[in-house]
Amino acid sequence: MTDSIERKKKALLDEIDKLREEYQVELPKRIAEARSMGDLSENAEYDAARERQGFLKARIAQLTHLVSRYNEVASSPGDEKCVGFGSVVVVLDLDADTRTEYTIVHPIEVDPVEGKISLSSPVGRALQNRTVGEAVVVTVPAGEKRLFIEKITSLQGTVFTA
Repeated sequence: MTDSIERKKKALLDEIDKLREEYQVELPKRIAEARSMGDLSENAEYDAARERQGFLKARIAQLTHLVSRYNEVASSPGDEKCVGFGSVVVVLDLDADTRTEYTIVHPIEVDPVEGKISLSSPVGRALQNRTVGEAVVVTVPAGEKRLFIEKITSLQGTVFTA
């Protein structure tokens, strides 16, 4: 497994550990304190702690799923030369003559401002399984974009250029 995958997994596992500590140690204390205050039907501290507990449980599940996705990708013999999960892709917009870098991420990590897109997005679908040197047409709300794939860096860290 490459350093890139290992770094991403380590960051996720560190966050999971931090969240589990809060979920298993800190929140039970807060809930116990809130219960000791009496009537739970009008206890804002209790409600807030229970809401946080639900959030943490869901976030831990999401991150655990994401770690397993990285494990799957790392162990699968997929074609590194093609755009897929974890790829960093530099494209040239043939109409606007501008370059954009996209990172293909899990849907819970999507952040268009940072160029993080999923394979289910219009651009992600158009780029999926494509290789360096290919031109693709993407249908977006503003019309069509013609993109040329200049560079792909695989999740394993291999770089392919046109």
